[in-house]
Parts: sequence; C-alpha cells; structure tokens
Amino acid sequence: MNMPAISSLRSPHWYGIPIRVILLTFIGTLISFAVGLFFAIFGTVMLSALRGVHPDLRIAYRSVALPVGLVAGGIILVLSIVMEVRHYRQTRALTTLEKMS
Repeated sequence: MNMPAISSLRSPHWYGIPIRVILLTFIGTLISFAVGLFFAIFGTVMLSALRGVHPDLRIAYRSVALPVGLVAGGIILVLSIVMEVRHYRQTRALTTLEKMS
C-alpha cells in the first residue's frame, strides 16, 4: 500500500541562524582547543624528555593550544555563517515552491 507523501516543510525563521552559528562555533572552538592542547602537551613532554629537562606546560597552553583554538574558531564561524545562510535561502525557496504547487 502506498501512502501519499505528506511534505510539511516549515517556513524557515531567520532568528535560528545566529543561535546555530554561535552554538556550532563554541563547540567547534572547544573541541579544537582540546585537541590542540592534547597534542601540544604530548609534544612538550616528549621534547622535554629528549632534552632531559622538566616540561614547561605553559608553552602548550599559551603558544600552541590558544592560537589553534582561536584560528579554528574563526574559520568555523565564517564557514557556519555561510552554510546556515545558504541553508536558510534554500529552504525558503523550497517552501515557496511548495506553496505555489
């Protein structure tokens, strides 16, 4: 038995864009900071073990993880804005076409 396809696209709302962009940017920045910090700590510990000195983990935070997080956050912000605006415009066009038919 074939049931008729019920297509109920909601009309997109512009105020959903900033909420999703901010949330995605925040989460992406935290994840990239954490991954950068992990590899920076690992590299700092390995390098200090090879040199035979005590590791200074402030370098991992200040010189590696923070810039990695900030750069990745900026890239994620720009890309998420582009993607959300594109999705909004596409959904708005599709709902307009659906209402016309």
